[in-house]
Amino acid sequence: ASSLGLELEVVARPYAGVRGVWVREGEEAPELPRERGFKPLPKRWVVERTFAWLGRNRRLAKDYEANPGVSEAWVYLGMLRLLVKRLARAA
Repeated sequence: ASSLGLELEVVARPYAGVRGVWVREGEEAPELPRERGFKPLPKRWVVERTFAWLGRNRRLAKDYEANPGVSEAWVYLGMLRLLVKRLARAA
């Protein structure tokens, strides 16, 4: 990845749904940290937001295409539609 100039960051969720931990007999269980409310993870929300925008297009809401090239073309068309709508709103 360094040869391509890309950087990868692995982000752990603050609370991954751990319900309990094993402890020895006689020991107290540690307090499990829990985050309250919705906390978007760094950079991950960008991808999820983009998938939500693409999911608004009927052909991209489900994976119907057998050819990956056709799916790629529909992704381009979906993003182009979004761009044109934003440009029209700004004008």
